[in-house]
Amino acid sequence: MTYHGLYSRYRKFLDIPAYSQEITLLEGNTPLIPMPRLAHQMGGGFDLWVKFEGMNPTGSFKDRGMTIAIGEALGRGARAVICASTGNTAASAAAYAARAGLRAIVLIPQGKVAAGKLAGAAAYGAQVIQIDGSFDDALAMVVQITQRHPIALVNSLNPYRLEGQKTAAFEICDALGSAPDWLCLPVGNAGNITAYWMGFRQYDQIHKTGLPHLLGVQAAGAAPLVIGRPVEHPETLATAIRIGRPARGEQALQAAEESSGRMIAVSDDEILAMQRALAQEGVWVEPASAAGLAGLAAEIRAGRLNVRGKRVAAVCTGHGLKDPEIITRAFPAPRLLPAKLDALEELLLSE
Repeated sequence: MTYHGLYSRYRKFLDIPAYSQEITLLEGNTPLIPMPRLAHQMGGGFDLWVKFEGMNPTGSFKDRGMTIAIGEALGRGARAVICASTGNTAASAAAYAARAGLRAIVLIPQGKVAAGKLAGAAAYGAQVIQIDGSFDDALAMVVQITQRHPIALVNSLNPYRLEGQKTAAFEICDALGSAPDWLCLPVGNAGNITAYWMGFRQYDQIHKTGLPHLLGVQAAGAAPLVIGRPVEHPETLATAIRIGRPARGEQALQAAEESSGRMIAVSDDEILAMQRALAQEGVWVEPASAAGLAGLAAEIRAGRLNVRGKRVAAVCTGHGLKDPEIITRAFPAPRLLPAKLDALEELLLSE
């Protein structure tokens, strides 16, 4: 059966206005990949899957929300959209705005956005503006500008973003036949964990699929929901979750509590180690995407989480090509050999 995108597949489950337009790049329908070897490395005795959202059109989960947010903006007559971004939202907003024929404006914190994400926003034709401040400063500015001018805000404060993003929960239930016992995912601006909980609750009401416990994971240097207060100067190599004042923080904490789950933090070293472990399974994700699994591994290792006999799904939110510098900096340049078979043979046999 031909796939037509999220709007077409899940329209009856989306709380969106009748005037919304279908603006699609055939987002969603991303793979749920079994990870038995990685589960074994964590101690074994449970089933583990990775929802690889890096397979969306612009390489991140943001496309799920943007297809709906841009479609709503176009339907009500907006001519321009704006967002603050650490990178993924910028690329997604730019792509879907281009698809809809709308002007896109993105504000980013200076020097804090991975090159792969910045290139995406520029390639899709967005007006990219750097500010001398944090993501949180940029978000405050775009909220204020949309209150003064007829420009549509497409950050996760926009409720239609969450309507699109909740469809990932539907897909997981459709693939497994029910909700997993645990869902692990990174938490930055906190819209995604909020959306997943919305989706699981809605599907359970309709299809009796059950509800998972949520394990939300922040980077230790940007963990306001773990320490209980804003982080004025968040720092982490996981740029996608380098956010000190999550826009959906309250809803995220509520989702964790209602699911009998928790919010934790892990170090950058743990995140990068999990990024490498995933790559050994053939799945290359940007650093932030590995945070959910890094948190799962840390909780199992510390004896705080017993998943034996359980089904666990982890969300990997963005592709590794979003932030390739992390990898290229960590590895030496490829060895240079003469273009001779003897030289290649000697090297290979010596290792």
